[in-house]
Amino acid sequence: MELWTIWYWSANHLRPAFSRSRTFLWALMVLAGFSIRSDLSGVSSSVRALGLKDLAYRGLLRFFHSDAVKLDKLVNCWIVLVMRLFTAVTVNDYLILQLDGLKVPKEGRRMPSVKCLHQESDNNSKAEFIMGHSFQCLAILVRGFAGAMAAVPLISEIHEGLVWSNRDRRTLMDKAAALVAKARETMKKSLVIVADAYYCNSKFINQMLKHGCQIISRVRNNAVAYYPAEQATKKKPGRPKKYGKKIRLVSFFEKPELFTTIKSPVYGETDVEMRYYVINLLWPPLKRLMLFVLVEHPTRGRSIFASTDLTLDPTIVIQTYGYRYKIELSFKHSLRIVGTYAYHFWMKAMDPIRRNSGDQYLHRKGQDYRAAIRRKMRAYAIYVQMGCIAQGLLLHLCMNHAGLVWRKFGSWLRTMKVNAAPSELVAASALRTTLPEYIGGSRDTHAFKKFLLDNMDSRRGEILRLAG
Repeated sequence: MELWTIWYWSANHLRPAFSRSRTFLWALMVLAGFSIRSDLSGVSSSVRALGLKDLAYRGLLRFFHSDAVKLDKLVNCWIVLVMRLFTAVTVNDYLILQLDGLKVPKEGRRMPSVKCLHQESDNNSKAEFIMGHSFQCLAILVRGFAGAMAAVPLISEIHEGLVWSNRDRRTLMDKAAALVAKARETMKKSLVIVADAYYCNSKFINQMLKHGCQIISRVRNNAVAYYPAEQATKKKPGRPKKYGKKIRLVSFFEKPELFTTIKSPVYGETDVEMRYYVINLLWPPLKRLMLFVLVEHPTRGRSIFASTDLTLDPTIVIQTYGYRYKIELSFKHSLRIVGTYAYHFWMKAMDPIRRNSGDQYLHRKGQDYRAAIRRKMRAYAIYVQMGCIAQGLLLHLCMNHAGLVWRKFGSWLRTMKVNAAPSELVAASALRTTLPEYIGGSRDTHAFKKFLLDNMDSRRGEILRLAG
């Protein structure tokens, strides 16, 4: 019962994002379904998990297409709530945001924005090309119970697949920068963005610097840089020389005497020694000095990291980039536990797409067709944002109420460690176990409990039977 009380108190802060009270009650039901369902079959899995009536399925579909959901306000409310619920990890007073892309398979021939996507991965279980939606996702790094860290999802948006105007010249880097700018506008904090080598380019980094954000990223192994030019003792005509000797960054690995041996500062590693070398060089794409940290790890091999903040300690750069795998873990949980991307909405009036097709061009389509596409894309965005919020609420229970989650878990895991923070799987199981107790034993008379009871089917609802 305490878990659901905490969950409801937290979710109640999202009320300003809904223009009608009944829409907000449907939103709470969606979040509850995301939090406890055991299968990921779209909206129908929430109906089964909560034991709802048949009519509730249509109500849930209407919710995702409702104009009463203020999506931008929902994102803002969620970011504000995250800053309130969690203890953010900082580097030199900068909050750490993690940015990455995610490609979700979708085979629907009448689903807007579905296109052929190329997957670059060392995992041979992944197909090289898939049909699906391409997302760019932003998460914040937080600290919780027993020093555990997690990446709490903030925003996830589809950034490929549709071309609304042939004059639109925005790239994925522009859209990623706008995503970060949206979060920074709400947070009003200094940010350091941790991203992989895909985002280490002048277009993205320059926009981040304009917004007052710093970047820590990995650099490709074929990157080159320049030493600053030596200042001439005698002034000569023309512009002073800026670039000195050109050098390939990987060439520093051929000079082992430059490297320093330290204990690994990477999160989760103990009794591991690594070697690093740090140097400030001019990077041609930015036309400014960058802090480069070259690392030789005994098991992970050689890596080159770059930072726009020249004052950072190199071990902090290594440690901060080492946290980047947390967003990958967050993706895994969102896909396999919460089902953030398990939507199946399709559009009957849409022109069917062909296999291996690319972007869908809409600048010659009629206004009604374009409006229908926007409505469906908005439904996807609401579904995904609600999934991010549901995962964040589970992480709130895991990071800030770990002891209570373990006591209410009521099951067993081979890797169970009650002195460590539980995972979203454990929190979801604890919520699922305690829902009948909350329904039957709670003295609360708030509207959500009444709304949930009104929509439950007594003939199929195991929750009501256990509550009774």
